[in-house]
Amino acid sequence: MKRTRPALAAAVALLAAAMLSACGESATATSVPGQPEKLELRYQGSANTVSLPELAEHLGYLGPVKLKWVGNTISGPQDIQSAATDQTDFGGAFTGAVVKLIEAGAPVKAVINYYGYDEKTFTGYYVKEDSPIRTARDLIGKKIGVNTVGANAEAVINTYLRQAGLSDDEIKQVQLVVIPPVSTEEAIRNGQVDAGALSGVLQDHALATGGLRSLFDDYKILGSYNGGPYVLRNDFIKKYPETAKIFVGAVAKAIEWERTTPREQVIAEFTKIVDDRGRNESTDTLKYWKSVGISTPGGLISDQDFTRWTDWLHRTGVIKSDKFDAAKIYTNEFNPYRDGATPVAGR
Repeated sequence: MKRTRPALAAAVALLAAAMLSACGESATATSVPGQPEKLELRYQGSANTVSLPELAEHLGYLGPVKLKWVGNTISGPQDIQSAATDQTDFGGAFTGAVVKLIEAGAPVKAVINYYGYDEKTFTGYYVKEDSPIRTARDLIGKKIGVNTVGANAEAVINTYLRQAGLSDDEIKQVQLVVIPPVSTEEAIRNGQVDAGALSGVLQDHALATGGLRSLFDDYKILGSYNGGPYVLRNDFIKKYPETAKIFVGAVAKAIEWERTTPREQVIAEFTKIVDDRGRNESTDTLKYWKSVGISTPGGLISDQDFTRWTDWLHRTGVIKSDKFDAAKIYTNEFNPYRDGATPVAGR
């Protein structure tokens, strides 16, 4: 779903109002090292999947801090806007969407990467087996199905087209069509779109069924990379620094646990989590989990996570200044692996 700058401005205005109304609240007590100031974190989940914070809580990494599920997110941009407007305590989205929100004035900061792509976990862009589309240039005048615009898929498609030498005018002729991921395979097969983005179990199902052909994927054009971070509000970090540290540290440990634990055991733990939370979900798709995807120890963030997309962000008007300071967008101060510590897996 496309998020316009007016929508972002409205979100920021809502946050400002919330902050003003909170001015009369008593100050938070002085933090005690290792002791969380806030014991409950509101968040949005995703059906039939297990997020890193959910895994971290299950493994005991959050200690006394508990998660409070308030519903499921509809997209990354929506998830981080919910965090920015104090409807939740953290949210995650594509790196470019985080930049867009912060450039619009939202007082949030990226604190840890939570998803990424590698040779096992990636998003592929598929066409029908008998499609005449073979190259990037063949996409001119065609439709590509994506889960949302202004996010990871659009940035990857734009990068693919530019690497193939297409001009701005030619790229504008490639139309992105928003389609729910669960409907993308069918949309490709029935000709509703000429190509579509598929990942995870949806990708596996499509390939097993046959009749589709890969045109390109993000790993082939970009290699392994971090896709997006969780954000916390600046006022949350200021009020609850120990809670922020516990949250980031727990997610970092969960990343390394997934990276180093046998795949069968990861899937078994995911299944237990979904079964135990009682949200009337299916565990069938969990068996298709392949890797954590994140390319850095403990999800550490770097300037490159953001500068990888600056050209695209400039062209789309998200970044207006010639000087972009990635360092203002994120912090690794709460990550236990920031000083080169050896990642440790296990409970």
